[in-house]
Amino acid sequence: MTASLRQDLHLPAGAAARGPYDLEITPATAGWAWSSLRTLTLPAGGEHTLDTGDEEMIVVPLSGGAHVEVGGAVSTLAGRPDVFAGPTDVAYLPVGSRATLRATEGTARLALTGARTERVLPFRSVAAADVPVEIRGAGQATRQVRNFGAADVCEAGNLIAVEVITPGGNWSSYPAHKHDEASAHESELEEIYYYEITPGPHGEPGLGFHRTSASPAGEVDVLVEVRDRDTVLVPSGWHGPCTAAPGHDMYYLNVMAGPGERAWKITDHPDQAWIRGTWADQPVDPRLGRSS
Repeated sequence: MTASLRQDLHLPAGAAARGPYDLEITPATAGWAWSSLRTLTLPAGGEHTLDTGDEEMIVVPLSGGAHVEVGGAVSTLAGRPDVFAGPTDVAYLPVGSRATLRATEGTARLALTGARTERVLPFRSVAAADVPVEIRGAGQATRQVRNFGAADVCEAGNLIAVEVITPGGNWSSYPAHKHDEASAHESELEEIYYYEITPGPHGEPGLGFHRTSASPAGEVDVLVEVRDRDTVLVPSGWHGPCTAAPGHDMYYLNVMAGPGERAWKITDHPDQAWIRGTWADQPVDPRLGRSS
């Protein structure tokens, strides 16, 4: 994978709104080949129909619930009040299918994580209770990962997608790591980070920071303040750390896909890899639940 020094890798909230979507990132708009992400807001009872085309997708309720229909089969996603309330049930949309999404009792905000693939798999849903939850790190590097679309959890053609919760004041995607070349120890994956960040006690806007730096695969230099509903594209490079400002919990939705093996194999940044050795002697942040 090659990448140039680009200025369009940080997309503030609303900057990539197109048509019915609050956010629409496609391979064409991102300037790459595989990964996509769309978010959509539906009023109570509102509907949206889409053709997946050459992409497989996983429907992820960000808030609210929805009915998802494909070919006469319907899955009802109960959803959740917001992304910080816990894992959600999700629905898998096959490549080459027409899907109708309909909000249930109230407003629904839905994410459509996507990846190009030629593999055709059945429409299906996964209950929230069946989403594996993992605790990574310790101390101020503790974060919770919800592996609804992880490569070793969810059958898919090319798509990998997970959610990460980082409590205020903690560091995530740390140590910085990369997955931009195919090798025995690393997979080649484009990645999207979509952020939601809790406000302060009186509605003060939340914030955090995202870092991506150059690797042998290409020149990338991103150090940005991220706010609620911002997105960062990672075509290549060492990405992380991502930090949540004290008082503001951070959520991000990761979407990954690439041309080779569907696996999340990474290389840690050599200057930061040592931090993993310190976690065994530190407690897990009590604000996060244990793995399930």
